[in-house]
Amino acid sequence: MAAQITPPPSSSSSSLAFSSEFNVWKPMRCCFFKWVSQVCPRIRPTNHFRIKSSNGHPLNAVSMQGGMDGSPLAKGINPEEQEEFFIDILDKEEALSTLSITVVGASGDLAKKKIFPALFALYYEDCLPKNFIVFGYARTKLTDEELRNIISTTLTCRIDKRENCKDKMEQFLKRCFYHSGEYNSEENFAELDSKLKKKEAGKLSNRLFYLSIPPNIFVDVVRCASMMASSANGWTRVIVEKPFGRDSESSAELTRCLKKYLTEDQIFRIDHYLGKELVENLSVLRFSNLIFEPLWSRNYIRNVQFIFSEDFGTEGRGGYFDNYGIIRDIMQNHLLQILALFAMETPVSLDAEDIRNEKVKVLRSMKPLELEDVIIGQYKGHNKGGRAYPGYTDDSTVPKNSITPTFAAAALFINNARWDGVPFLMKAGKALHRKRAEIRVQFRHVPGNLYKRNFGTDLDKATNELVLRVQPDEAIYLKINNKVPGLGMRLDRSDLNLLYRARYPTEIPDAYERLLLDAIAGERRLFIRSDELDAAWSLFTPLLKELEAKKISPELYPYGSRGPVGAHYLAAKYNVRWGDVGGEDD
Repeated sequence: MAAQITPPPSSSSSSLAFSSEFNVWKPMRCCFFKWVSQVCPRIRPTNHFRIKSSNGHPLNAVSMQGGMDGSPLAKGINPEEQEEFFIDILDKEEALSTLSITVVGASGDLAKKKIFPALFALYYEDCLPKNFIVFGYARTKLTDEELRNIISTTLTCRIDKRENCKDKMEQFLKRCFYHSGEYNSEENFAELDSKLKKKEAGKLSNRLFYLSIPPNIFVDVVRCASMMASSANGWTRVIVEKPFGRDSESSAELTRCLKKYLTEDQIFRIDHYLGKELVENLSVLRFSNLIFEPLWSRNYIRNVQFIFSEDFGTEGRGGYFDNYGIIRDIMQNHLLQILALFAMETPVSLDAEDIRNEKVKVLRSMKPLELEDVIIGQYKGHNKGGRAYPGYTDDSTVPKNSITPTFAAAALFINNARWDGVPFLMKAGKALHRKRAEIRVQFRHVPGNLYKRNFGTDLDKATNELVLRVQPDEAIYLKINNKVPGLGMRLDRSDLNLLYRARYPTEIPDAYERLLLDAIAGERRLFIRSDELDAAWSLFTPLLKELEAKKISPELYPYGSRGPVGAHYLAAKYNVRWGDVGGEDD
């Protein structure tokens, strides 16, 4: 049964939307991709275009209800012939298609430090299709060779696979090209389209645009790319970097404008924290281990803490930061997304929509944030170890009278049966005493604990705590009570520890690698849906408006300290002690 080639939709000057996501070989993909992904590892060592998303599904695979049984194509072919037949078809499909990745804002720091290195890492691991090209697009005047020289300084190879690193770099750089143009110029994007078509050489073209640019020019770029540089016969997808607006109104307006030219399925709103290894492992830990899921509720959990701290200040980036502040920059997206993943109910499946549906339910169930449950701070100059550390307003890019918070702590609550009354504490700040990002789950005290007297007055030592350290030194450890060997009855608090660098010596992929791979595969599980974004902003917008309307001054804290004292009072209000303060792992 021959595969049908679907003709491209007729173009119209009045249509601004990107081409809908279809593949001319889709009937073939439906039947073969999932099967081939299972047999390929036994047949050929290369991973070229047999990539899987981080969800474990094959690239662009769809459900195969009923499988291949009884299909005319499968009848009369023995297993060995099937393997050769399907691999041959997949190779033909790969040869007839190409992937074009355009990094818009290619001269910026994010592109140079994260996006290009992540793309090279995927190429290095044979996770990109055979036919792919990378284009940089920005206003800066550069040649192809100048772009290659710039990004070559940021490319690195896996620690355990460096023997052919130089060759791989050269091969990758040969696939990198550059086009200079204005972000609002349809003519310049038409020129980009011509270059892309020339490189694609008439193949089925799938195009991915990564917008590594300020949000105020998102819509201009999407409009121009939509009208002049979208794929005519394959899919077109756009990755959008945060911030997604400053509040509910600006976020909704941005979404509305983007949807003039894109469907929701074409928009990939990226939050790189969702691509971090320990955040990915959160659901696995909970849903695949019987010992955790029964405990994941108000019955056993006393509080949950989401902690993010950096040991450096704005360091010249204050102009950008001052327009957003720590709540918008970290809390409303990174920490809230992790909270939603942590607290969601068991999804129907690992399908992207099922997972995102459960996350939205959590966000919509949250109690409105009250000003009395929030503490804000701003770091000030401090002398330590004979070195002077500047305050936030000492940054030349920050207004001297700025009251933008560089630290915030908040107590949030979820009004549902599972989490009623459990405080979810968030803390995020710059210029603190150490760098860390972690989730801490503090369990309730043991009722009628027989060993209560052995702990003295510090009852917190009698509770168990589960810690997921997202960065640095990824780890999962559970604090338990244990008897110290000897004749007496002396108790000690010990860790059951999974330290990733000890257990898994291979290098952990960067979050951008996983998210780029998923975007190429069409896997949306780790990207933010528009209603999810709306729910997140609905929670924080009233608080942000109240803080700004009342011009509430942040509590000052010294550079390199543990943050404002008010954060400790906030935790004490709910009979909680921050897990990262005063402990043995502090």
